[in-house]
Amino acid sequence: MPKENKKRGRREEKKRKRDENEVHERASPKRQRSEEGVGGDDVEIILDVDPSLNYQESGPAPLSEDTPFYGLLDEEEQTYFKRADTLLELNQFADDEERSLFLANVYREAGGKELKVVCSQSCSRLMERLIRLSTAEQLKSLFQKFTGHFLHLVQHRFASHCCEALFLQAAPIVTQELIGPLAESTEPVDEGGLSMSMEDLFLSVVKELEGNLGYLMTDNFASHTLRVLLIVLSGQPLRSTATRSLLQSKKKEKIDVTGRRTESKGEEMAYRTVPESFQVALDEMILGTVAGLDTTYLQALATHPTGNPVLQLLIELEFSRSGKSKAREENSLFRRLLPDDPPVEDTQSASFVKGLLYDPVGSRLLETIVQFAPGKVFKTLYKSLFRDNIGNLVRNDIAGFVAGRILERLSHDDLQYAVGQICQHASLLIERQRTSVIKTMIERCQVREVDMHAIADTITTAYGGNGASMLVNMVRLSKDDSQPMAPERKSQVEAQDAGKLHGSLLAQSMVLASGPLRDTICNSITAMDTSTLLLMAKDRTATHVLQVALTCEGQTKAFRRKTIQQFFGHIPELAFDAIASHVVDVLWTSTEDLLFIRERVAEDLLQNEATLRESYSGRAVWRNWMMDLYKRRRVDWISNAKGTQDAKVTHANPKPRDGTVVKSGIELARERFAATKAGKPARRRPRLGTGANGVLPSARSGGISAKV
Repeated sequence: MPKENKKRGRREEKKRKRDENEVHERASPKRQRSEEGVGGDDVEIILDVDPSLNYQESGPAPLSEDTPFYGLLDEEEQTYFKRADTLLELNQFADDEERSLFLANVYREAGGKELKVVCSQSCSRLMERLIRLSTAEQLKSLFQKFTGHFLHLVQHRFASHCCEALFLQAAPIVTQELIGPLAESTEPVDEGGLSMSMEDLFLSVVKELEGNLGYLMTDNFASHTLRVLLIVLSGQPLRSTATRSLLQSKKKEKIDVTGRRTESKGEEMAYRTVPESFQVALDEMILGTVAGLDTTYLQALATHPTGNPVLQLLIELEFSRSGKSKAREENSLFRRLLPDDPPVEDTQSASFVKGLLYDPVGSRLLETIVQFAPGKVFKTLYKSLFRDNIGNLVRNDIAGFVAGRILERLSHDDLQYAVGQICQHASLLIERQRTSVIKTMIERCQVREVDMHAIADTITTAYGGNGASMLVNMVRLSKDDSQPMAPERKSQVEAQDAGKLHGSLLAQSMVLASGPLRDTICNSITAMDTSTLLLMAKDRTATHVLQVALTCEGQTKAFRRKTIQQFFGHIPELAFDAIASHVVDVLWTSTEDLLFIRERVAEDLLQNEATLRESYSGRAVWRNWMMDLYKRRRVDWISNAKGTQDAKVTHANPKPRDGTVVKSGIELARERFAATKAGKPARRRPRLGTGANGVLPSARSGGISAKV
């Protein structure tokens, strides 16, 4: 009997096993399908929960066999698009017109092949860059090409990123269309198609995804696109810090174009005006997402790595848009998640919340609930579950973040009680370098005007008592220079030292809080010797504490004078250092009412002018201290230092003593030119000298009289 003809080798064996696994996976359906879906096999979504529980799905989940195949780009097309991607990334066009022509040519070449491009691993980056550089009409045209395919594109590994970029770039256009019609474009519209408004295009996407939202929440790729769509419909800021953490992963590749025109930071952080139809569509999406989900499934979704961010966003939108009454309705998302009202001990909701406190994923959902829940809902949760346990929560690495959110919403009396509970564990927190909760507590005590003597005593004891050693231990200032390191390597080591950073942030919050906490830090600074203070000024992390201490509002003159005088004789040394030069810069602000110290610092800088000009940081200090003015026109510099000099009055154009306004030379020249052109005698300004030769206009005769 002849043997089977098969190839030998480990690679062939691995390939054979991989092919067998793929065939087996295709034969077994992965996701649950409703009665409306294709086929009759019923399976469940796999979550990291008890497999014995039975979960429901809110919509049909298309199988992998149902995913359409849009074709592949040939070798010549791939070469062209890769070349175009490289040119767009470099952005070395002569002007915007040349780049616009290039974009039009790329769009013309990609006509009819858009779906192939977005699904290509190598060319999808080109489509993202095209979207970021496209005009409103080009975005609308691309939007229409994708219409009818969004359900499959948002689940694709590469096309989903293009959909995210398209939604983000098209969102501002919706607001612009509400304000007024956009300028008509000269670009031709697709044959047989009409130009739709961006509002209608977004609504068509919502309609297309309707019925599949429950499944898309847990899809690895569609989940991100779904969050972007929810943000666009709600009108929330597109680029805020809180929104960015929900929309994309830290590992997401940043694809951008150098030199492209971007919106200002204020526009990106501001709320957008959206049409009323978006609000209706958003309500329908939220209802459709949770329509077929029961409490068991939602609680399992709270600990799901992919579904949790979507659930966070839905909870936030429900609280922020629907007001206080929505949280108590039976069909609300929050009430489905926590059905017991109130969630007292020994209830299923209380057990669920306690489980979320210590879960790395679920705790983020609990932070969102604490942050955005209405006042009555938060007070109920706090009194039932958190009030008597706040001291134990701060000790846990995960629950500590939830405790910080809780502290931000406490009233004066509740915060005072929480301070007493947390101070019992403050020494342990400092030992473990978990000082973020203490920092939040200090900031809230400053806002609520809670007494902070107990906090000051606890921190002082934990860091080794009063004196210079307390702040040195807090910022972990190292005096050991036996192993010198390069500046780049030193910055890398300091960046990895999280305890050093948290200690610096804690010290800064103590300085900004007036009262015993500020006195504790200031007394530690004044107790330092000159060498330690210079070392602190040159430390990348600790220097911020010194700068804040010198410039904070309400700082005493005695502290500033005593601290700055220790720098005398070392000002040039600090100015040469890239880090300590910022301390020299803040000395100008901190010596606003100490003119003699300003002059002393300026003299030290002037004596080292040549050396300072050779250093980058030295030139910056020279410019910030206006040393050129001090060197050439010291009277003006002193007047500026006193804060009494008018911005428009200079040594060449002094202000008369009688209070009359003296026009500048260019203004008088314009008047003379206009008078000469009109045939009138020109009016000249009398020459005004300075010093003993100065003269002033006579108030009686209008002539020139000698200076008294």
